[in-house]
Amino acid sequence: MLSSIYLICYLGFSVPAVAAGLLVAVAGMKGTTLIYGAALVLAAIPALLRTARDREGRAPQARWLQLATVAGDGTPRVRTLVFRGWAGTDGMDLLSDGRSAKADELAVQRAVELCWLLPRARCQFRLLGRRQLLAPELDHQERHRHWNALSPTGRAVWAWPSPGLPLQTDAPFPAELADGTPVPEHLLLLRIALEQVELLELGPHPHRRRRWRASDGWAEEPLNP
Repeated sequence: MLSSIYLICYLGFSVPAVAAGLLVAVAGMKGTTLIYGAALVLAAIPALLRTARDREGRAPQARWLQLATVAGDGTPRVRTLVFRGWAGTDGMDLLSDGRSAKADELAVQRAVELCWLLPRARCQFRLLGRRQLLAPELDHQERHRHWNALSPTGRAVWAWPSPGLPLQTDAPFPAELADGTPVPEHLLLLRIALEQVELLELGPHPHRRRRWRASDGWAEEPLNP
């Protein structure tokens, strides 16, 4: 047990240090400092969110966040989705139905904003980003991975009729889809590459507000709350 902890700690500190040493030869000391610092800050952002989510306990709503897009007529649209996991340090995965209006909206405008309110932690995250277009092989692999991770109840909604159309009372609305059910073609993976993260902490007085932007090397910027 202790040897495993030692190994994890050793790798956690030594691997980034070795990588930084190799990078010096390519980018120089100043460039390496900026890249290495940005990488550390970016890696800390998911940790901030995980810490806040942990305070919500096992509540399902701790994984709910709001996704805002722009419709074809230029008006805003917002809906609640479920956080499905991190993709690297600057990407997050969501799942949707490819038959829904948001799929058409994101095909035209890939820029999005997400709002994630965690009431017990008394904080709100606002995340600006852009939907990534994955290579077909990777998209296929990741869609299957997420599908297999869903519960039978969670999978069922993708067997329902197309969302947003007039109610089809005679259509099937299964409550579950068993393990091994093929991945539906309309299972849509939304991988969002983050470009800006803003955190508003409502606990202290006055409230604390901070922002990190990719364009600024993910440097922390304090803001008026």
